[in-house]
Amino acid sequence: MQVILREKVENLGTLGDIVNVKSGYARNYLVPYGKAVHATQQNVADFEKQKSELQKAEANRLAEANLVAEKIKNETFTIKAQAGDGGKLFGSVGTKEVSEILKSSADINVEKRHVRMPQGTIRTLGEFDISIQLHTDVVVQMKLVIEAE
Repeated sequence: MQVILREKVENLGTLGDIVNVKSGYARNYLVPYGKAVHATQQNVADFEKQKSELQKAEANRLAEANLVAEKIKNETFTIKAQAGDGGKLFGSVGTKEVSEILKSSADINVEKRHVRMPQGTIRTLGEFDISIQLHTDVVVQMKLVIEAE
């Protein structure tokens, strides 16, 4: 199925590209979330009229992501958790807890799907490097310290 991308989509293309995707991907993700429209003649003509507005919106999203990245970059955030002997946590720290600490500490709204944890959920005390993908072009590193309560 051919679709026209309304914004940059990771590993697929940029604004205005006409790409072939599987129909389920288009029907269940790209079209409902407004990331793409079906590539009919009418939609291609409509897209050409809206292209400048969409480019401005994409530039605004990128600028906003860069501002948030500057707030997060080189910052250290601390989460206190219950831990047992040997520094092992009772439970774990995942993407939800990272997004909540960013909201409470720095007043930054980051969805948990944007948090990248290369080692998976954290189950021990210590210091960890976490990636936050704010935009397809903006990925920022932060330090997360897990301390015992």
